[in-house]
Order: sequence, then C-alpha cells, then structure tokens
Amino acid sequence: MIRSMTAFASGERSTPWGTLGCELRSVNHRFLELGVRLPDELRALEPALRERVAGRVARGKIDLTLRLRAPEGEGALQLNVSRLRELSELALDLDARFPRLRTELTELLQFPGVLQAQAADPAELQAQALSLLDEVLDEFVRAREREGGKLATVISERVDGIASLASKVRAMMPQIRAGQRTKLETRLADLAQPLDNGRLEQELVMWLQKLDVDEELDRLDAHVAEARRVLKLKEAVGRRLDFLLQEFNREANTLGSKSVDARSSAAAVELKVLIDQVREQIQNIE
Repeated sequence: MIRSMTAFASGERSTPWGTLGCELRSVNHRFLELGVRLPDELRALEPALRERVAGRVARGKIDLTLRLRAPEGEGALQLNVSRLRELSELALDLDARFPRLRTELTELLQFPGVLQAQAADPAELQAQALSLLDEVLDEFVRAREREGGKLATVISERVDGIASLASKVRAMMPQIRAGQRTKLETRLADLAQPLDNGRLEQELVMWLQKLDVDEELDRLDAHVAEARRVLKLKEAVGRRLDFLLQEFNREANTLGSKSVDARSSAAAVELKVLIDQVREQIQNIE
C-alpha cells in the first residue's frame, strides 16, 4: 500500500482530569523525524510515544502534540480547607497589628494552594494517552494511504507511458537502422577510393552497433516490471522507487545519446519528462 508522507489526524477523549487531545501532522522528509509536545503530566511518556509512532510510520517529518485541558463544571476545582485554615489563623494574628487590613474573597482564592484541581493518576492518565494515540495513529495512517492511493495512480499512469514509449522505440528501430544503413552506404559510395565489399560491411556493422539500443530497451522493460511490482508491496517503498528512477533516467540518457533520428530523439526527451514526473510524485511517498 503506497502511503503519502503528508497527512493530519486528531482526536480527543474525556478523562477524570480533563480533556485529553492528540494531534499528528506530517510533511515530506528523507527520514523519520519526530517532534513531540507534551504537558508536564505526560513528560515521562515520551519514549513510549516515540516508539508507538515509529512502529507505524517509516518516513516523514512528524509533529505529535498532546494536550490536557482542565475540566470544567462541578468538581473541577477543590477547596483546600487546610490551607484556608492556615490563612485564617495568620489573618487573626495580623489583625491586631493591621486593623485596616482587608482581604477580598477573590484574592484569597487566588492564593497558591487554596484551589486545587483533582490530582491525576499518572499510570491511568498515561494509559489513556497511549490509547488515544493509537486511535489517532489509525486515522493518520488511513489518511496517508488515501493520499498514497492517488499518488500510486498517477505514478502507474506515468510508468505505463514509459512502457509505451519503449515499445514504440523498439518498433521503429528496424526502420531507423535501415535508413542509417542507406545513408552510410551512399556516403561510402561517394568516396574517391571505394571500399571493397568486406571493408564496407565491416564499417556498416561497426556503425550500426553504435546505434543499437536493444539492451537499453530491455533494461527499461525490466525497470517497468519492477516498478509495477514495487507499487503493490505492503511496505514503505519511497526510497526503493527513488533508486529505481535513477536507473530509468540512466537508460533514457543513453537512448538520447545514441539517437540519430528525430523520432527516437523525441522519444528520449518524452521519456525524461515522464521520469521527472514520476520522481516528483515519489518525493511525497513514505
């Protein structure tokens, strides 16, 4: 299954300690690079989170963000009676010295430790975070596969185009060789001292060997077959396809350098255009 390196997925779930949110986004990258942003309550979970993502994703620059939003409504905050009693006793002690000292309720509630959120259970909160990440990862991978399916279609069309061009060049080569043989025979016949038949045939063979592209066309056919096979694999294939495109380009360059006919030259140029289009799409593949 071809996967794109560009994707986004997010999710939320309610916990006794607030709303836990998870977000994954990625862009193209040569290797796997994972950036993690976590609340203080989940700092210890970072190695496990990295391992979870690396087990499902092979390439891409990925940003993982986990957030914990404090709960709202009844029971969200608790009054620390012990701390409030300490402040009350302190106020009574100071009342004799500062009779005009007054404390507003809102100021009192803002004093550190007077209002407290419900303490989180670290183990349970981490388990919730890992479970949420698994859900988001599932959607993240599905998003990569949906986009990858579109890329695979485009690449397959270009590979089919390369195969078609190679077939056309193969079909026209006998005619091109015959035309080149006629041209060379004409030129040799115009020499002041005509060559004997044996030497003439030798020169023709040497010239036509330089124009022989059967080997390059055979390798192109083999590369096309390999590309089609790789596109059906259920693993990350971006690097493999990138290497294969180098081989495609090498054969196209050789075809162009050996060409002595406008038709084969045009075919070589068109081959390189198709190969560049495939390479552009492969840069987005995991």
